[in-house]
Amino acid sequence: MKHFPVNQWAVEDRPREKLRNKGRKALTDAELLAILLGSGSRDETVLELSQRILRDHNNNPYILSRLSIDQLMQYKGIGEAKAITVIAALELGNRIRTFKASQKKINSSKTAFEYFHGILGQNNHEEFHILLLNRSNHVIRPVKISEGGFAGTLVDPKKLFKIALENAASSMILCHNHPSGNIQPSQEDIRLTKRLVEAGKLLTLEVLDHIIIGGNDYYSFADEGKIER
Repeated sequence: MKHFPVNQWAVEDRPREKLRNKGRKALTDAELLAILLGSGSRDETVLELSQRILRDHNNNPYILSRLSIDQLMQYKGIGEAKAITVIAALELGNRIRTFKASQKKINSSKTAFEYFHGILGQNNHEEFHILLLNRSNHVIRPVKISEGGFAGTLVDPKKLFKIALENAASSMILCHNHPSGNIQPSQEDIRLTKRLVEAGKLLTLEVLDHIIIGGNDYYSFADEGKIER
């Protein structure tokens, strides 16, 4: 069946019709991607193309979400418009995930990771963010403090606390990503965290945690007992 164009398949097997008749949960990742792409090439159907793209990336939609326009356009049958459509859809998914996380009380490393992952999880360069919280641990706002290259980024503590105080934050969570995927903190990460925790105590603005994101995994200074209360 799959070697015929999609419009020649049985109606119940076509991804669009399957979504309409059976709901979004009934579709595979490849079928969802096929809907975004719309068509394949002369050599393969859109579903075959979608399956091949996912297979090339370990059948992991997260890895797919990190691809650039140029990387997607390496596949025959994908032009700039299709590549942009796929990237936009995946980015919207990331933002929905971040929004949902922001509606929760940020009271654990897991909820902090869920919030930040949609912001930092796909980055190929390092960024340092803070999440400002009120007394009830609900989000006031996230703020990007700095960004750098693949190897690291610089953080100015004065700028960080100035922003936190201007927003009347009661506490904050630090977060940065490691594009390499290695979630273990560097010695500089440890030194910086200690400095910021101590500065927060002086200002009665508690640093609750420092999350390091690497791919789909994370490291929590609080969980590892690296932040003294």
